[in-house]
Amino acid sequence: MVVLSQPVEHINLPTTNNFTQIPVVDLWNPNAETEIVKACQEFGFFKVINHGVPIEMVNTLESQALSFFNLSQCHKNKASPFGYGNKKIGQRGDTGWVEYLLFGTNTELDSQNSLDIFPHDFWLMVRKYLSAIKELACEVLKRMADGLNIEPRTVLSRLVSAEKSDSYFRINHYPASDRKELGFGEHTDPQVISVIRSNNISGLEIALKDGTWVQVPPDPNSFFITVDDCLQVLTNGRFRSVKHRVITESLKERISMIHFGGPPSTEKIAPLTSLMEQGEESLYREFTWDDYKKAAFNTKLACNRISFFEKCP
Repeated sequence: MVVLSQPVEHINLPTTNNFTQIPVVDLWNPNAETEIVKACQEFGFFKVINHGVPIEMVNTLESQALSFFNLSQCHKNKASPFGYGNKKIGQRGDTGWVEYLLFGTNTELDSQNSLDIFPHDFWLMVRKYLSAIKELACEVLKRMADGLNIEPRTVLSRLVSAEKSDSYFRINHYPASDRKELGFGEHTDPQVISVIRSNNISGLEIALKDGTWVQVPPDPNSFFITVDDCLQVLTNGRFRSVKHRVITESLKERISMIHFGGPPSTEKIAPLTSLMEQGEESLYREFTWDDYKKAAFNTKLACNRISFFEKCP
């Protein structure tokens, strides 16, 4: 059994049940656009099938990541300059039953120094995976624009596809545990869209509109999409950024891989004028993605970061 070098304190968490109403969007379905919009309005979360990402490639990357996480702690600590973290989440004291690798997708991943820690094949697979996931994220965002009847249909996807998009890739490893632990605390993602893939171990939970926490049944052959904070602002609140967390209570390790699709640092974020109806007032004041990052990353994980940019009634 793999354990963290600094286990977090055990906490009591309420029991949650598998949620059987998670929206499932088949990208081959001609009505996918309508289903995506409905899911984003109701849950801010949905599962994508027939996504076109080769599962064999996904499984290979997961296996390579797991091999790294199963190395000695001494070896893993050498990877700290290249995105390795253990227990600590962010800069404001949040902790979890997790260790992770975090990379900026536009940084040079396979520098000579990093090749001393990670094999070349790992970086090759990361690049292939990120290329496929970025394409999936952009396709979903285009379908959102179609479903909202806004033009151009790239108005959302361009934020993620831009050469200087500030996107990140995170591989989380939740070691096995014989008791319920807070793997990753409740939060919303600050970017535009997140694409999540996990193995067949449960743990991901989302909060419904009424605040009830429900467990998302795992599906290693599909991807989960979350509406992030910036997308809530861009749609003037039509879509809601979903609050989610990870609870661990399995004797098996859990691996999740998340692509956070963020806009360029200087991109201005505000409700889309092409979406606003006549007489509709903006719920948010304009800000840049850099402004939002500063606000988000200087707060606790569970903080409602969108509230910093809401207009007063």
